[in-house]
Amino acid sequence: MASKNLLFTKDHEWIEINGETATIGITDYAQHSLGEITFVELPAAQKQLAPHDVLAVVESSKAASDVYSPLAGQVTEVNNELESEPELINQDCYKAGWICKLKISKPDTKDLMDSAQYEEYLKTI
Repeated sequence: MASKNLLFTKDHEWIEINGETATIGITDYAQHSLGEITFVELPAAQKQLAPHDVLAVVESSKAASDVYSPLAGQVTEVNNELESEPELINQDCYKAGWICKLKISKPDTKDLMDSAQYEEYLKTI
């Protein structure tokens, strides 16, 4: 279950902001829709991202899907465990299956949804 302090995008990414650092992953809805995740292309360390830039690619038995950056920032850390265990996203997308961390350059969260708004959004798709 998602933590109440996460924010969400309409593209099914989650973001947890802690000071100037944002941890990013894909939602339970996204991992469930993709099916068994077989590969994750992680972003390069120090990569600069603008909102909606592709930060990673998640491949599954069904499809490949781009993961977009919810905010502007620089990649400071990637979850290297996903290189050998991409299924961590299926098993625990909100904890062990995080994708990367950003140092936020522009903390503009107006386009992001809280958990209640995201749950309502899911009912429309």
